[in-house]
Amino acid sequence: MSEARQETAPFWLRDNFAPTFEERTDFDLNVIGHIPDSLQGTLLRNGANPQSGESAHWFLGNGMLHGVRIEAGQAKWYRNRYVKTPLYLKPDGDVMDGLGDMTMSAANTNVIHHAGKIMALEEGHWPFVVSNELETVGPNNYGGKLEGAMTAHPKLCPETGELLAFSYGMTPPYLTYLRASASGELLQTEQIEVPGATMIHDFNVTRNFVIFMDLPAVWNFEGMATTGLPILWDESYGARLGVMPRNGGNADVVWYEIDPCYVFHPLNAYENGDKIVIDVCRMDDTMKPGSSAPPMLYRWTIDQASGRVTETQLDDRVVDFPRVADAVVGLKHQFGYCAAFAGSAPYGEGLIKYDLEAGTSEYRHLDGGQASEAVFVKDPAASGEDGGFLLSYVYQPEIDQSEVLILNAQDMLGEPVARIQIPARVPAGFHGNWIGD
Repeated sequence: MSEARQETAPFWLRDNFAPTFEERTDFDLNVIGHIPDSLQGTLLRNGANPQSGESAHWFLGNGMLHGVRIEAGQAKWYRNRYVKTPLYLKPDGDVMDGLGDMTMSAANTNVIHHAGKIMALEEGHWPFVVSNELETVGPNNYGGKLEGAMTAHPKLCPETGELLAFSYGMTPPYLTYLRASASGELLQTEQIEVPGATMIHDFNVTRNFVIFMDLPAVWNFEGMATTGLPILWDESYGARLGVMPRNGGNADVVWYEIDPCYVFHPLNAYENGDKIVIDVCRMDDTMKPGSSAPPMLYRWTIDQASGRVTETQLDDRVVDFPRVADAVVGLKHQFGYCAAFAGSAPYGEGLIKYDLEAGTSEYRHLDGGQASEAVFVKDPAASGEDGGFLLSYVYQPEIDQSEVLILNAQDMLGEPVARIQIPARVPAGFHGNWIGD
């Protein structure tokens, strides 16, 4: 892209958000420092990477997976591969044209591992299975039981191994709850009644409940002219949280009104007696022409006995891509990790570790590096919820290449444990996960 084109292009098509087109495989990556032997697995990341080089919105580009394989203290390989869905195989296709075809996925938002399958996810279509080497296998409709889409943000229960998920639609049913067994069988599909069609990007789970966020980002095709998506902010829709037993149905949902806001990503949720505590990256609005509300860390506390929700701001810094240790998803957490967003674009110019019990935080500035979501990986030899490592893809603009930064989560401000140098640029993207051996 020319310098003049770079200056006028939207943020998602320039600088490190710009797509990369070469699929490559690099072996025996250079490592600065020492990779602990306890790190055995693959760090995967997904993101929008339009094969045409053009995209009307950051959320619409074709999915490209990036992976670094770590084994026996070495970084064995880096791979990047497009998720070759029917949408990718039809270069003139439009993701908005394929909303009724569950295979026409951009597969660009997240990548998870469940029941022996690595799946690339995007919230309007079926998951797509890929191999350990990131080659596309095909869609997963759970043996024909998954009739509609599945969220890009399912939750893996650390106690049961179940995958809890949902879907939303522009036409009824507007919201559907999904629950899959640890072996990958879709056990439950429940239609949940909500007043209309909204964008529901994520949700919350606790040991006994799921909590839906029905917020006023409403499907409206007039939004295409202003936001680039058929979604517009409409406070008249209202905002509420729906609490349902994990094995329940629509009749069991209890709704709690809250102030209008939007949440793309919660940190975590847990039960505290009759109360449900939910930490979220909350925005005053989204998809609102002329507005760019920043996400900040807030806490909702649902008092099921009184029927009230209290809202508390926990930090005034702009943060998103929140994570906790996988072992405490849906359970009480002490620590959380977020990317501290730059003022110019949604990438992390730093990483923050929150101690939610002490009410403190540690901020690691990246000295010009640009981080993606940091993933926590437990160290089996370490004690405590934060006994482990934080891994993040970090772009280094001065050399136009990326690296995997490995930090000791109990020593956020200390020297990196290791830096795995990637001889390529990994564009700023969305979400990823560690798949341990």
